[in-house]
Amino acid sequence: IPKSIPALAKNPLTPEKIQLGKMLFFDPRLSASGVISCNTCHNMGLALVDLQEASIGHGWQKGGRNAPTLLNTRFNLVHFWEGRGEDLAEQALDPVQGAMRMNNTPQRVVATLKSLPQYVEMFEKIFGGDPRLGDPVTFENVGYALEAFVATLITPNARFDQYLRGDENALTAQEKEGLEFFIDKGCATCHKGMNLGGTEYKPFGLVEKPGADLLPPGDKGRYAVTKTASDKFVFKVPSLRNVELTPPYFHSGQVWGLRDAVEVMGVVQIGVTMNEGEMDKITAFLRTLTGEQPKVEFPILPPNTDATPRPTPGITAEKAVGKYK
Repeated sequence: IPKSIPALAKNPLTPEKIQLGKMLFFDPRLSASGVISCNTCHNMGLALVDLQEASIGHGWQKGGRNAPTLLNTRFNLVHFWEGRGEDLAEQALDPVQGAMRMNNTPQRVVATLKSLPQYVEMFEKIFGGDPRLGDPVTFENVGYALEAFVATLITPNARFDQYLRGDENALTAQEKEGLEFFIDKGCATCHKGMNLGGTEYKPFGLVEKPGADLLPPGDKGRYAVTKTASDKFVFKVPSLRNVELTPPYFHSGQVWGLRDAVEVMGVVQIGVTMNEGEMDKITAFLRTLTGEQPKVEFPILPPNTDATPRPTPGITAEKAVGKYK
């Protein structure tokens, strides 16, 4: 992982755009309830995850999948577990509109932003250079700003990176053996590239199909996007960067222990039952993939005005009382 922030091909990065994206990332007013922000499910203090099997969204609804980390997603070629997002901008806007997540609409998001003069001024400064493009406060530009900020969330200088740069002492003997096992057992066949994953899709259960708890039968994975029979139960190969910080594991979020996840992958993906020592060593190697975590100062957000749309709660107090008596 490089130490400098990588450029985006279609979205030039500027300090102003990154700052706007950071504010939007933490702003719960992107949700209909005014409660949920991007940071709710991708918590900046928790390696950009929420430590839940499946995220809790609008109206206390529980989603169907585990929220993957946003750390180093700049280096992923595929987005979402089933790959329905083309890029980080599209990935950022999808949850805003999800009924079980932020439950908002593009029109309401724009109306909210236009009611806040500080945001309007920032959008005009960043996106208003060409009057032919029309109003700069658009839902699409919200995505570009969020993409710019998320692209900065990288974790360089993991001990594994130090080892790759030639520091033989960056890894212990056990961790080096774990790296050898990781390669020899076939883990690196899918978990490859700079991000050790995030570049392709694979069936979950390539050799042996997991049980229904790990592979819920109602979630067909990439098949929902392609409608191709061979894509049933095919999912993104996740990045292993910072994996020790991002439990629970797999799209179903049903495995909490990193060593347990290694054991599951050995059986269902590569058809190998590893002994205790092999699993310990691979797990030790995986812990060397934790890099320097981004330090982000919580932004001060613009105050509401009389024109700001009021929150739409997911559940009324009366219903809540009745439900939990």
